[in-house]
Amino acid sequence: MPSKKALIRRPSPRLAEGLVTHIEREKVDVDRALEQWEAYARTLREHGWETIEVEPADDCPDSVFVEDTVVMYKNVALITRPGAESRREETAGVEEAVARLGCSVNWIWEPGTLDGGDVLKIDDTIYVGRGGRTNAAAVRQMRAVFEPLGARVVPVPVTKVLHLKSAVTALPDGTVIGHVPLVDKPSLFPRFLPVPEEPGAHVVLLGGDRLLMSAAAPKTADLLADLGHEPVLVDIGEFEKLEGCVTCLSVRLRELYG
Repeated sequence: MPSKKALIRRPSPRLAEGLVTHIEREKVDVDRALEQWEAYARTLREHGWETIEVEPADDCPDSVFVEDTVVMYKNVALITRPGAESRREETAGVEEAVARLGCSVNWIWEPGTLDGGDVLKIDDTIYVGRGGRTNAAAVRQMRAVFEPLGARVVPVPVTKVLHLKSAVTALPDGTVIGHVPLVDKPSLFPRFLPVPEEPGAHVVLLGGDRLLMSAAAPKTADLLADLGHEPVLVDIGEFEKLEGCVTCLSVRLRELYG
């Protein structure tokens, strides 16, 4: 059977210097952030995930947002080329980690730029946000890597938030959820459910009906519970000050065998 593994990366002591693009900068409590990160990792383990720590990148303030450095489809890892040049040193440690897990490794090459937070996978459809961090050259390279494996790569516009998954994620049945003021075109998704809070747009599928969510979205948690899901809430407030969310703090590997 496939084993559920999640790549995580300890926050840099320079976390407070992380990039912000669409929100006002707030003071980040690095000690509190570390506590929140440890609780996030513990929650993954409590729900059956084996957490694998990528080598820390202490000189890279945004390195805790490990999802941006690699896109997984089946057992193939596509190492990104982040849109922010200051983040490109983050990928080496992640490449080593996925190679150790036995993944086949591919890369985004110049002039392509891709952040993993711009990629939303629903079964064999891979939505790619075209915005400030991900360009058309990267979309073409993704198609070359993943479409021979059975994927369909669908670019969608992102102008109101940092990444596609800052605006939308998906429920276990494939329904896309998002906070409408931040979604460029909800009609691009076959099934779309609006949620009442911005942090409520972000869920990690833990397995079954369990959804890892931010504690900052209680109304959305109630809505999803009413629909038969089981919200599991975590406080990631320090990371939300840096445009982070529950998805970008890990890379979930569901299709590896081991």
